[in-house]
This record gives sequence, C-alpha cells and structure tokens, in this order.
Amino acid sequence: MESWNPPPRPTEHAEKALLTAILDGSYPPGSTLPGERDLAAQLGITRPTLREVLARLNSDGWLTIQHGKPTRINDYWREGGLNVLSALVRFSNSLPSDFIPNLLVVRLDMAPTYARLAVEQDAKQVTACLLDSVEIGDSPEAFASFDWRLHYALTVASRNPIYTLILNGFSGFYEQIACQYFRHPETRQASRQFYRGLLTAAQDNDPASAERITRIAMQESLRLWENL
Repeated sequence: MESWNPPPRPTEHAEKALLTAILDGSYPPGSTLPGERDLAAQLGITRPTLREVLARLNSDGWLTIQHGKPTRINDYWREGGLNVLSALVRFSNSLPSDFIPNLLVVRLDMAPTYARLAVEQDAKQVTACLLDSVEIGDSPEAFASFDWRLHYALTVASRNPIYTLILNGFSGFYEQIACQYFRHPETRQASRQFYRGLLTAAQDNDPASAERITRIAMQESLRLWENL
C-alpha cells in the first residue's frame, strides 16, 4: 500500500489559510475580516471551529476580536507575541526580505551573552560540544547541523531557559537557512575559526573571551550573509 498523508484538521487548514492571507497582504494590518458566517463558509469549516481558530490568533497577537464589531487584523510586528515568530518560520515562503538580517541582529545581541554564561556555568559541557567541531565534514548540511547543536548547547549551559525557548522557536528553520549560508567556503572557514576560538575560551574557563569571540563571529556572519 502506498504511503499517504492524512488531510489536515479543520483548525489547521483554517489557521494556515488565514495566516497566509495576512502574510501575503490579502488582509493587511488595519483591515477587517468578513463576518463569521461568510468567513466560515469561505474556509469550508463550521462556525465553532472558526471561533476556536480566531481565539488562538487573537491570543497570539495576529488579530483583535472586537465584540459587536468586525475582527481587526493587527500590525503583528508591533502587537504580536513569540508565537508569531514560530508562525513566521512555518510560513517562511512569505517572510519579508529583511527578516533574516533582523534575525541575525537579534542573534548578535543574544549569543555573546549566552556564550559567556555557558562558559561561566558549565565550561566542560561547552568544551565537550566544541570538540565535535574537529570532525565536521566540509558540507553545508554538516555545518548547519553542528551550528544548531552548538547554539542549543550554549543556551542550555547558560542555565537561562528563556534563551533555549527562543532558539527552539526556530528549530528546523535555523538549519534550513544555515544550509544556504554554509554553501559558501568562506562562511565555513569563518565558522571553523569561531569554533576553535570558543573552544580555547571554554578550555581556559574564560567567559569574557567567550563573549568577545562570539560577538566578533556573529558580526562576521551578519556581514557575510549581507554580502552573499
């Protein structure tokens, strides 16, 4: 028997359709959705199912339910929450062109801090992870996989679980973008240099050096991405 994928649940179908319409500009910020009866019919779902989906999108900041008034589409960049980020990742075909550079700027802000904390809290764990970098194969996929594992390990070792939660929001998408980045030999070379420097800082139990080395590496990765 051939393998097959089960059809999406009505809530998943409706959420995907609405988010796609918001992201592609069919429902821009400030606009309103059709009435509940018409929208449910357009989506091919029941009104209770539609209410469930709208309540979820309301809580995430995509829209605002106004009792007695049409549902308003929010400016999700200003009014959305962390769940907006995970949805943007899931619908990456609709991402604005400056999303990846902005994401790298956020990583530049966070990574030096969680690298310093990781070396402060658990230099042995950081060292153990970085020792694996010696064996990385020279392929985009190998580098993308290791880079994800390294940053995940650093957030865990930092003992601040918020960093890990934020990073987990980009699971899968991180490696997808990293594979594009690591297609270029100069990016792989720059990362090897970063891994070696961070390994030395961890072995020396030097949190300040770990922070400085990571900041330089994140600045370089942003520069390379913009040039490439």
